[in-house]
Amino acid sequence: MDISIVIPAYNEQNKIRFDVEAASAFIQSRNWRGEVIVVDDGSRDHTGEEAQKVSPPPGVDRHVVRHPWNRGKGAAVRTGILASKGDVVLYADSGTCVPYSDALPPIERIRSGQLDLALASRRHEKTVIHRDQKLKRRVLSLGFRWMTRLITGLPRSISDSQCGFKVYSGAAAKSLFMIMETDGFLFEIEVLLLALHRGLRLEEFPIHWTCDPDTRLQPGRIAAGVLKGLFRIRSRMKRMILQIKKIRP
Repeated sequence: MDISIVIPAYNEQNKIRFDVEAASAFIQSRNWRGEVIVVDDGSRDHTGEEAQKVSPPPGVDRHVVRHPWNRGKGAAVRTGILASKGDVVLYADSGTCVPYSDALPPIERIRSGQLDLALASRRHEKTVIHRDQKLKRRVLSLGFRWMTRLITGLPRSISDSQCGFKVYSGAAAKSLFMIMETDGFLFEIEVLLLALHRGLRLEEFPIHWTCDPDTRLQPGRIAAGVLKGLFRIRSRMKRMILQIKKIRP
């Protein structure tokens, strides 16, 4: 299978049909064989039912996987990626903030064997922002990036770890998400650190981005757990490094 598109969703009944249709149309436009996997992360609305209503075009399979309760974005993306069959795996947040066509250059680089992982970046010099986040959210994001670099050592070369639009080779995606443990939104940090630790080839790419103001992320309510989560990820990476040193002769 050429490509799998994974869409994690929580209480997205008003958007999910458009998400599935946009992803399916992208696959069909390239004459690829592909699948769209929606992971309904314990939604309290009709997200799963709305996703099921979409009839994909020929050559595109549509799957809906449901979590019985809300486990977190990291858990939802992991479920979708481990269920995927594509040679290339793309994960995209609900809301279609980034047009799928922006993924074409990194997809081609991955398919040609030049790259393992590509990260959409809202801070790339060639990125076009059609509607930005509110000032408060931008300030919080700046503080989050600073804390992440300070605590986990994520390199400055990664300018936007949290953009919900990433492209993997199928093999790289499976290898990373099989061992990724973080269930919440900090999973992005753990996955990137694991990728760097394993020497995978990754780079950022520019996008056309439109902020979706209808977000499920509430920074003020989760701020207290961010520091704890970042320290937990740092501890896990240190343990992995120590284990490898013990194994090496």
